[in-house]
Amino acid sequence: MKTVMILGLAMIVGLGGCASVGMRRSLVRTEPTCQDVTTPIYFEPKQASLTRDGRRVIAAAAAAARGCAVQSVRVLGLADAGGDAASNRVLSRRRAESVTAALIEAKLPPAEFAVTAAGEAGAETASGQTQPVRRRADVVLKLSKLK
Repeated sequence: MKTVMILGLAMIVGLGGCASVGMRRSLVRTEPTCQDVTTPIYFEPKQASLTRDGRRVIAAAAAAARGCAVQSVRVLGLADAGGDAASNRVLSRRRAESVTAALIEAKLPPAEFAVTAAGEAGAETASGQTQPVRRRADVVLKLSKLK
């Protein structure tokens, strides 16, 4: 009797699993929303190489753009006020280029890129206060629905 109950329970569980496979095939796929994506990519101090989190954010942005027409991509590299202005300009350029390469590597749909570097410009307020979290590149994806 016990054996029959165990076999019956195993069959029910097994058949239930088969039913869910068929359900997965019938799931409705939604179309991409194709809304613009704006996201910051943060870096370690004095670094232009992407962090693991930065790569994840870039992969998510590229995934959000799949199935959409990418009208343009703007990447702005930034640096904090530490160090000299020329070095910060170079660092912010390297950050922007690093993000651009990663977007292409993440299979972002073809697009026209505008890559700029602000260096430390804007890193301090008029009163001399240092702006926080300037070790980043800002990414803006302008998206629209495919025609």
